[in-house]
Amino acid sequence: MTSRPRKTPEQLRSARWLGPDDLRSFGHRSRHKQMGYSTDEFEGKPVIGILNTWNDLMPCHMHFKQRVEEVKRGVWQAGGFPVELPVMGLSETYMKPTSMYYRNMLAMETEETLRCYPLDAVVLMGGCDKTTPALLMGATTVDLPSIYLPAGPMTRSSWRGEQLASGSDVWKYWAERRGGRLSCDAWCELEGYIAASNGHCMTMGTASTMSSAVDTLGMCLPGASSIPASHSTHAAMAAATGKQAVEMAWADVRPRDILTEQAFRNAITALMALGGSTNGIIHLVAMARRAGVPLGLQDFDDIAAITPVIANLRPAGEYVMADFFDAGGILGLLNRIRDLLQLDCPTITGQTLGENLGDSQVYDDNVIRPRDNPLCESGSLAVLRGNLAPNGCVIKPAAAESHLLKHRGPAIVFRDYPDLKARIDDPALQLTADHVIVLQSAGPLGAPGIPEWGMLPIPKYLLEQGVRDMVRISDARMSGTSYGACVLHVSPESFIGGPLAWVQDGDMIALDVAQRTLQLEIDDAELAARRERWQQPEGRFSRGYGKLYFEEVTQADEGCDFRFLHEDGSVDPDPDIF
Repeated sequence: MTSRPRKTPEQLRSARWLGPDDLRSFGHRSRHKQMGYSTDEFEGKPVIGILNTWNDLMPCHMHFKQRVEEVKRGVWQAGGFPVELPVMGLSETYMKPTSMYYRNMLAMETEETLRCYPLDAVVLMGGCDKTTPALLMGATTVDLPSIYLPAGPMTRSSWRGEQLASGSDVWKYWAERRGGRLSCDAWCELEGYIAASNGHCMTMGTASTMSSAVDTLGMCLPGASSIPASHSTHAAMAAATGKQAVEMAWADVRPRDILTEQAFRNAITALMALGGSTNGIIHLVAMARRAGVPLGLQDFDDIAAITPVIANLRPAGEYVMADFFDAGGILGLLNRIRDLLQLDCPTITGQTLGENLGDSQVYDDNVIRPRDNPLCESGSLAVLRGNLAPNGCVIKPAAAESHLLKHRGPAIVFRDYPDLKARIDDPALQLTADHVIVLQSAGPLGAPGIPEWGMLPIPKYLLEQGVRDMVRISDARMSGTSYGACVLHVSPESFIGGPLAWVQDGDMIALDVAQRTLQLEIDDAELAARRERWQQPEGRFSRGYGKLYFEEVTQADEGCDFRFLHEDGSVDPDPDIF
C-alpha cells in the first residue's frame, strides 16, 4: 500500500472549505454555527461523511437510523466531525423494473456527493444487494478515504418447526403452492415469518456475497460482514467504523491503495468458497474496472476450478448467516483457505489481510466445512461459452440438480417476461422435464435492467408431477438466494442481436457444465439466415435516466456499468474548485 505522511489539520481536504480567512470560508463556518455547532467542535478536525442508504422502503436497512448515530459516536470519540448525507436507497424488494437498473445511479450520486462536499473520509452504509457495489464504485472513482459498514443479515427464523431461509424458501414454498401442496392460508401465514428482523437476507444471497467480498477486499473492519444486524456487536462495530474513518482521514488511506488486482482475486476466491451469488460476478467486474483492474469472466472460472466450497450455507447448503457467524464467520472461512489467498494485500486497518486473519478459528465444522470435507470440491460457479453465448454466461452448479449439468433438450421460447407469465402453465405447450425453457429480452437493455427473472418458473403441471428443476436459459440475472439449473447473463443479450434472439421452439440445446459449453444445435448457415432476418427492437426511452441508461450501459460480461464512467486515467477526481 502507498505510504503517505499523516496529514496535519491544515492539510485536510475540508480545510479548503473551513480554514481560510476569506468571505467564502466565512460563509461555510457561519452555516456550521447556524446548525448549532461551536468552532471548537469542527475546527481542525477531519470531516467524516456518512452516506446512509436508509429510507422507509428499505426494510433491510431499517436499523440504519440507529446505526448512523453509533457511527457518529465513534467519529466524535476519535476527534472527528461527523456529517450524515442520505443517498438513494436501492430496495431489492420494491424497486421496479429492478434495483439493478438504478445501481449506476447510486454510484453516480456517491461519486458526486463525495466530490462536492468538504469531506476528508467517508463511511459507506450499505448491505441490500446493489447498495454495496454502487457505493464502492462511486467511492473508488473519487478515491477519498472510505470504509464500508455492512448492514448485516437478518436473524434466524423458523416456521412450523422448519428453519427458514429468506428468498430461498420463498421460491421453495411458492413451488409447493403452485404444485398444490401448500394451502393459501399457510402461504399467507409464511409472510410473517420469512423476514423476521432488520437486516438483509440471511442466506448466502447477493447481499451476503457482496458484503463478504468487500470484507475480503479489506474495505471494512475485519469480520464485520458476518455480524447479524440485530446482534449487539453490530452496534459496537458501527461505532468502531466511525473511529476507523477518522484514522483513515489522517493517514490518507484511499480505496485504490486497497483495491488491487490481487485483492479482487482474493474476493473471487472468497465468493467461490462461500458458494456465493452469480450476481457477484457482474458487481465485482464493475467494481474492479472502476479501480483500473481489468477483471473478466475467465478469472472467475479459473479461480472456481481450484477453490472448494466450504461454506455450508443456503441456497447451496443447509445453514444461514447467523449460523455462519457463530461458526467463525468470514475470518474463520478465509483462514481455512489461506493458501489460496494473497495474504500480503493491504486493508483499511493498516494491516495486511493475513494479519487481520490472525489465528481466527472455526467453531462448527458442519457450517464451515474442513478442506477435506467440502460441500463441493470446486466449481461453485461456472462460465460457459458457445454459439448461444459468444461472450459468456454463468451457472451455479452447486445449486442445481446434478443430473442437469449435462443435458440436451428441445427449446421452448418465450419472447419476453409477460409472454412467459401468460403461457408457462398452458398444458397445450406439452412441456416435459427434458425441455429447455428459454427467455428472451431480459438483459440489461431488453428488460431493461437485467432483472432477477432467471429462475424461470416450472410449469404448474410439471410441479404437480414432482419436477423441481429444469434447464432454464436467459439473459437475465437470478436472485442469489435462488437455486436451480439456470443459465444466466447470456452475453451478448438478445435485445441487441445476441444469438439468444434467434432460438426457436424445438431447437435442440446442449448444456455441458464440465466442458463449459452451451450450444444451439443448428448449422452455421441457418444461424446466419436467422441473424439476417432479425430486426433490432426500438429503444423505449426518449429522455431522462432511461435514455442515459440505454445509451451507456454495457453488457453483463463487462459489469453493466456506464461506459462514460469507466476508468480511463484522464479525470482528476478532486479538481481544485476553489
